[in-house]
Amino acid sequence: MWFVKVPKARIGVLIGTDGETRDLLERRTGCRIIIDSESGDVNVETEGADPIMALKARDLIKAIARGFSPERALVLLNEGYYFELLDVRDFTGKNPKAVHRMKARLIGRNGRTRQLLEELTEAEVSIYGNTIGIIGDYETAKVAHDAVEMLLNGAKHSTVYRYLEDKRREHKAEMFEAIVYSE
Repeated sequence: MWFVKVPKARIGVLIGTDGETRDLLERRTGCRIIIDSESGDVNVETEGADPIMALKARDLIKAIARGFSPERALVLLNEGYYFELLDVRDFTGKNPKAVHRMKARLIGRNGRTRQLLEELTEAEVSIYGNTIGIIGDYETAKVAHDAVEMLLNGAKHSTVYRYLEDKRREHKAEMFEAIVYSE
């Protein structure tokens, strides 16, 4: 059994209209999901479920709790996809103004920095509360993680964008090479 604390503002998203989201998660993972909508406590009963799916159920619930839509989070059910969570306070301390400033750096004007992070890495990024959630395969999640850490450590946006563009170029070259050699 797993226990996950979900913010009250995200409980409705986790349950879904008439329980649709919870039911979908239960069917897809084989786990029973018990939600206390008053406290935000979510228990994931894993008895009889595939151990891998039990871990994925936990990560799915955490991802939804940290701002991802259920549709975006469901990619975690695919083999090789991971969820990672970074806490902004690990980089800024507990000063609310510093946390707000860092979140603003990560979001960017009109959400442009977060959008570029997603486009250039092909990972999903959510900034919710004091956390940054990342969903992607191993490579894309690692590149997104590194870019987020660079920004949290004070790197210039232009430096981070250059890093992301270089990594994207490398990835495309590797993909092209794999196609050429497989023929």
